[in-house]
Amino acid sequence: MTDQAGVFNAREQDLSVADFRRVLLDSGLGATRPVADEARLVAMLAGANLIVSARRGGPQGEVVGIDRCMTDFTWSCYLSELAVSQEAQGSGIGKGLLDEARRQLGPQVAIILGSVPDAVGFYEKAGMEVYANAFWYRRTS
Repeated sequence: MTDQAGVFNAREQDLSVADFRRVLLDSGLGATRPVADEARLVAMLAGANLIVSARRGGPQGEVVGIDRCMTDFTWSCYLSELAVSQEAQGSGIGKGLLDEARRQLGPQVAIILGSVPDAVGFYEKAGMEVYANAFWYRRTS
């Protein structure tokens, strides 16, 4: 799939920790993610079984967006990060990442996520429903 960013890599295999960290920082999510803890970032990438990237200039180009997900590919998918570099925000990349994840998962899989307050409007505009009956234990470290 192609857009202004270039290419959406479905099931990204070559995402480096450096690219992951950079997009988290560039997107504004760096304040809410452990960007200074390389071992934790490595584990976050290793634990994801669906990563979709948006790259400028082709399949090996600069990473400007990332979806990082955990899924059973049958019933549900937790989308842990949707991060788009600020200079690329507003160009359709975030919606393209969501669409590509949905295409990879198929219509039988629900996508679940927790949004930072500033992004709620984006997810509503993308057609996601707000679900009030969600629960979680907060991280303690």
